[in-house]
Amino acid sequence: MTKLSRRILIRQSIGAAACYAAFGTAQGFGQSSAAPDVIVREFYDVLLSSMRKARDLGFSGRYALLDPAVRKTFDLAAMTRISIGPQWRQIDAAIQTKLLAVFAEWTIATYADQFNGFDGEVFSVGATKDSGADKLVETVLTPKGAEPVILNYLMRQTNGEWRVIDVYLTGTISELATRRSEFTAIIKTDGAEGVVRALSKRVDEMRSKKTPK
Repeated sequence: MTKLSRRILIRQSIGAAACYAAFGTAQGFGQSSAAPDVIVREFYDVLLSSMRKARDLGFSGRYALLDPAVRKTFDLAAMTRISIGPQWRQIDAAIQTKLLAVFAEWTIATYADQFNGFDGEVFSVGATKDSGADKLVETVLTPKGAEPVILNYLMRQTNGEWRVIDVYLTGTISELATRRSEFTAIIKTDGAEGVVRALSKRVDEMRSKKTPK
């Protein structure tokens, strides 16, 4: 995975640190009562497994492997609504359904596309801090031969399960705030269906790429 690819995903995304190795699989992923940091650790297990097998899996294989992990880790429905903002309530129910589906597909595809190889990257999971009723899980991505990148996960408990609702780059830059700004601009010119079309196009473009050798 190139440095540029890592930056792209990080910008689109979403105590003592424990360095991680890629030994997990998607099978048995997650438990409903798992603590926030455990949820993140398990996600990183699957992500690293996909990275190590990237060439053999191809995009479709990585997507299939990451699909259940992303859906378990992230509250994609809440993230969709937050990204759209207050105008979500004014959007037709049928279009809301399309937005929920394409946002999930785009999120999974982005991980499958950008994390398309392994070159010694290390994910470290550190402290879990209170953020009101939510929890903030601090993590660091250390690419081989490059500066570490802080990736913190804001997590909220819904129906007894902790799930990610936002990702912060360098600890402060909100992924969803960035998305809301982008989506608001699209809605102003092309309506909510414009967001559906834009995200669908991005997914198609990612699917058409070849895995680097």
